[in-house]
Amino acid sequence: MAAGPWGWGSVVLPLLLALPLALLLLVGARRLRRRYAADGARASLRGRAAARANGVRALLVTAHPDDEAMFFAPTVLGLGRAGARAAVLCCSAGNYYNQGEIRKKELEQSCFLLGIPASDVTVVDHRDLPDNPAVEWDTQVLAAFVLKHIEANNINLVVTFDAGGVSGHANHISLYAALRYLHSERKLPEGCHVLVLESVNLFRKYISILDVPISCLLPRDALFILTEEETERARSAMRCHHSQLLWFRHIYMLFSRYMVINSLRLL
Repeated sequence: MAAGPWGWGSVVLPLLLALPLALLLLVGARRLRRRYAADGARASLRGRAAARANGVRALLVTAHPDDEAMFFAPTVLGLGRAGARAAVLCCSAGNYYNQGEIRKKELEQSCFLLGIPASDVTVVDHRDLPDNPAVEWDTQVLAAFVLKHIEANNINLVVTFDAGGVSGHANHISLYAALRYLHSERKLPEGCHVLVLESVNLFRKYISILDVPISCLLPRDALFILTEEETERARSAMRCHHSQLLWFRHIYMLFSRYMVINSLRLL
């Protein structure tokens, strides 16, 4: 029987035509990845961010244990390349399923693999900051915790989520609101700046290193791209969060661009 308009030919031919383009994109992405890895964090930072690459004391402000590996590993490892000392302020224990104590230990293990000692990891476990995707944290309460930590540790660079929170989680977005408040009200110490992690659309989020050319072309203040070895280190850090490793998180680790790429903007 002759193939109709919806026969195999109409499926196979487009795939064959698309294959060279896909291979070209993959080769280009890998070359750009090697270039950024070879140049180090200096080439990944622009403007005011580049001026602060060396000797910076950075504070990563996250909402839950596993955010540091799931979303920010390229930034943490990239800043480490530049000689920055990074610390983590996690604003909840991740106790939504009553696993808070387990998750605190997993956080310390993950941070150790990312080059952050337990002494530089702080978890805020406060009743007004519950781990809950439906709860927006009070901006004033959260800002007070963050500012106190910044001042006590002489922090001059803060890294957190942007207004989209990457995943749209209300707790993530609350962090942005608190840092935005501190920045706009000029409550941050002089010389302390804020980088926020860019939220991207669903397509870009799950094309892994194929997003490298796109990220390189679009405007940003900082761009961190991990080598293959560093990406495996980031995945190892994520695997420390045993309590959170449901089947879809394994897929996330394979395909999410946030395991390889972080693009950030200065407030």
